[in-house]
Amino acid sequence: MRLLDGKKLAQEIKQNISAEVARLRQDGARLPKLALVLVGDRPDSVSYVNSKEKNCATLGLLCEKHHLPEEVSQDMLLELIAQLNVDETVDGILVQLPLPAHLDTDLVLDAVDYRKDADGLHPVNLGLMLKGTPYVLPCTPHGILRLLQDNGIVVDGRRAVVVGRSMLVGTPTALLLQQHHATVTQCHTHTRDLAEICQQADIVVTATGVPGLLRPEELKEGAVLVDVAMNHDDDGLCGDVYSRQTAPVLEQRLEAATPVPGGVGPMTIAMLMYNVLDLYRKH
Repeated sequence: MRLLDGKKLAQEIKQNISAEVARLRQDGARLPKLALVLVGDRPDSVSYVNSKEKNCATLGLLCEKHHLPEEVSQDMLLELIAQLNVDETVDGILVQLPLPAHLDTDLVLDAVDYRKDADGLHPVNLGLMLKGTPYVLPCTPHGILRLLQDNGIVVDGRRAVVVGRSMLVGTPTALLLQQHHATVTQCHTHTRDLAEICQQADIVVTATGVPGLLRPEELKEGAVLVDVAMNHDDDGLCGDVYSRQTAPVLEQRLEAATPVPGGVGPMTIAMLMYNVLDLYRKH
């Protein structure tokens, strides 16, 4: 079994971004800028934002962080987003989730100009993706596709199962694989006979956050597993299927799999950086 090394590929993508930003700086051009909006002080959100800020700095991308108090009003948050939308020096905007309960998350995210949507999850961008003319792609689904393509895994004509239907990962991943000519089945919490369905798949993508969702023997021999989830078990970090315990069995059974950690996770942040540069080009 081949491990689909997300760390290695993410580093290659970042090196290409860094080289292009260096050329822009050498030419005296305006540099790409990401605006990060953080509401409150949730430790996990603060950590994620700091990681994105650090990645921008490492690659030479500009980054401005707007840290708002937990009790910020909806109107004040929307006013900030409106200002960022018209700021010609800002190419990408990312609102860190989750937002406090008193804020309307959908309303806030929809307020971001889709042409500055660094996450690629604005309804307009999802609609353009559905139409087959994407403006910018969602980070995690795009990272999954790149992991498959750059490792020479054929998607065209193969059966793919996506377990999960969130708008963050499951649904856009299913759509993206379908647009690259896979025959896609999307499963969810109400799906019956999940194992039977997955045993027919050449490519299985899991994004549920349920450790032990499938046993290795419930995957087709020679299949490809993309495990998006980041869970914890007694041995530490694990995915929905991939763990220290299941890895030896998967190794004997599958063509390829993403490790957890080190698979999809690094690709998500790399594709966010890619989106900032891509939006800059289009801006």
